Amino acid sequence: MKKWISLCLALSLALVLGACGTSTNTAKGTSDKGVTKLVVGASNIPHAQILEQAKPILKKKGIDLEIKTFQDYVLPNKTLASKQLDANYFQTIPYLDLQNKQFGYNFVNAGGIHIEPIGIYSKKYKKLSDLPDGAHIIMSNSVSDHGRLLTLLENSGLIKLKPGIEKSKATIQDVVDNPKHLKFDANYDAALLPKIYQNGEGDAVLINSNFALQAGLNPMKDAISLEDKNSPYVNVVAVRKGDENKPAIKTLVEVLQSKEIQDWIIQQYKGAVVPVSK
Repeated sequence: MKKWISLCLALSLALVLGACGTSTNTAKGTSDKGVTKLVVGASNIPHAQILEQAKPILKKKGIDLEIKTFQDYVLPNKTLASKQLDANYFQTIPYLDLQNKQFGYNFVNAGGIHIEPIGIYSKKYKKLSDLPDGAHIIMSNSVSDHGRLLTLLENSGLIKLKPGIEKSKATIQDVVDNPKHLKFDANYDAALLPKIYQNGEGDAVLINSNFALQAGLNPMKDAISLEDKNSPYVNVVAVRKGDENKPAIKTLVEVLQSKEIQDWIIQQYKGAVVPVSK
């Protein structure tokens, strides 16, 4: 009996030691093959498409990329805050700063990847100069976009903003000269703007390029005016503070900024999405 008990104890110990030798740290996203799991939230177009191109490159570097897509600008940050994501890729720096301020997030920019020039679209007019007195201008209700949209209108000669105002923080109240008496309507979710445009509502609609592309629009051809490619509104990979130094996050950003991915962006979107390094 004693020999039988000793044998059982020995076998149990061997099993425990064997299990310890092959255990994995799933809490840190590392599989039994040493592959790091990385979950990134993104808008469908172009962000998720760009991540798909990066996926096989990351796999060769030992990173298993899982892409979770979102239809709006709110849930990707909520999901990152709840730690269901390791990073997200959809927002500009002004939007990131505003979200941190409004919701108390502690997110940081891990690296800029591309710019999506914002455009003015119209079913009724082919040129901005054709807009009539009192034209109805429909724009996003995202306050972080207002300075960007108003700067586009100012650069197009339609309005003038308060002298000395930081353009990225400008609001409709900062318009000091409006010779055509444009009427601004900023009560719509950004994702709805392509549908509003396609329905022929308003005289002009200002649409973010990711939503324009998702709706089948070509910003280079369909917009009657397009933001300059030197726009400072870079789309970034955002992470919780402290995670920007993690090897997997650094590798993700390096791959997205690589010549291979940046060249693909140029070829795929033909100016509607512009890589930051080009």
